[in-house]
Amino acid sequence: MQVTVVYPGTFDPFTNGHIDLVRRALRIFPRLIVAVARNPQKTPLFTLEERLAVIHDAIGRLPEVEVDTFDALTVDYVRRKGAQVILRGIRAVSDFESEFAMALMNRKISEDVETVFLMPNQAFTYLSSRLVKEVALLGGNVDDLVPPLAAKLLKERATQTHSQGREV
Repeated sequence: MQVTVVYPGTFDPFTNGHIDLVRRALRIFPRLIVAVARNPQKTPLFTLEERLAVIHDAIGRLPEVEVDTFDALTVDYVRRKGAQVILRGIRAVSDFESEFAMALMNRKISEDVETVFLMPNQAFTYLSSRLVKEVALLGGNVDDLVPPLAAKLLKERATQTHSQGREV
């Protein structure tokens, strides 16, 4: 049986930390699906199409990786895709509490889906999409934190925000 892992998230934007987790997971699992959530509770900075473009540009050439979208319960999506594992990243102890609760809820919904936690490279332990957006929109350089297409889009959003006189 070929084990498939699903890496779900909003990925707004996809960061170098996300890329690191994809590479780490591929050392363990032969097939990985990056599943971009269409979460109506969140208002992402980037459109779904932009987020997909960034991910495809960053890792889309890896043959063992599929990039997809979903708008259902994660465990339902995982089962629909014939996968068995959910991948989640843990940067710090503060991540663990919410990720642990989510993993237990997913197990309650579907006992046949496991959650695996991976830690990123130490260089990415502070990195979050929220912080990257904040730095970029305030005019900071994020070129070494995100893939090139994400950096370009962030610079465009920062320029738009400042030209429209909006506060970040």
